[in-house]
Amino acid sequence: MRAAIATAAGAPLSLTERDVPEPGPGEVLVKITACGVCFSDLNLLRGHYPFARFPVVPGHEITGTIAATGPGVTGLTAGDAVGAQFLYDSCGNCGYCAAGEQILCPRKRITGVVADGGYAEYALFKASFVTPLPAGLDPVAAAPLMCAGVTAFNGLRQGGAKAGSRVAVIGAGGIGALAVRYAVAMGARVAVIGRSARGEEQAKELGAELFIASADTDPATALKAWDGGANLVLNAAPSTAAASATLGGLAPDGTLLLCGYGSDPLTLPTQPMVLNRLRVMASPSGSPHDLRDALAFSAQHNILPSVTPITLEQAPAALDAMAAGAGGGRSVITFA
Repeated sequence: MRAAIATAAGAPLSLTERDVPEPGPGEVLVKITACGVCFSDLNLLRGHYPFARFPVVPGHEITGTIAATGPGVTGLTAGDAVGAQFLYDSCGNCGYCAAGEQILCPRKRITGVVADGGYAEYALFKASFVTPLPAGLDPVAAAPLMCAGVTAFNGLRQGGAKAGSRVAVIGAGGIGALAVRYAVAMGARVAVIGRSARGEEQAKELGAELFIASADTDPATALKAWDGGANLVLNAAPSTAAASATLGGLAPDGTLLLCGYGSDPLTLPTQPMVLNRLRVMASPSGSPHDLRDALAFSAQHNILPSVTPITLEQAPAALDAMAAGAGGGRSVITFA
């Protein structure tokens, strides 16, 4: 089978041929249909994950079909359409796993970072960590839902988004665009914060009622003028500074939620936080039950990202374009 391998931090992807693996106990072999090219894949190659295992096949926004099942697997059969996510597996024994919050397991493993992912024609996954795809969901367009989608959807839920609440989303890229659409579908009022006015048209098309260009306007001041401030600010940009700049735009009892972040520490003024009972939290991707809910919600409301299908051989160029800040739809590797 064809596969792309990350051999070391700072090294380019290596395209190679590998044997198709065989599933062991509790595993399934998935014939990959599509794999999204995620910013996390770029971070892997940049050496931002000290826990990464090299060599490794990147990719954790995966859709495909079950090709074979290992001993002890029940409920999944050859031909089933499934998705595989950022969370590869967890210990299964700790309190977080017992509560269905495997994403918080101290011994969790990450797909495409410490276990081989979807930049290959076939991959092995734990049967309990793949998720059936809702009927009729386009498996190519749905691939980014396995990371960007569940991150945005679960972040909104963790942050308390609901009908009538004011939700501000920083950045309208992969996670941000989906967060806007999910929030609108939940009945929230939505603002988008971007760097320049160039993003206003896209934000309005996604359903935002307000666009704030941070290069021209202080985002906190603009949010505060929005009926008293945002109840939730979801940072989908890879910038910690962009998140901290919005704290003053929260309404009392508001929440600043980090789904995106940079390498710099988060620094916030404490007095307004105390006086207004503000909260700051972060949310990783999600557990298997979160992905099921995100996929069901996406299918119900017909929410799919804009994607550009590419070949495996085009993946290095797609990552280079992402590193250069190129916009457009999310690149998704497809396999015939």
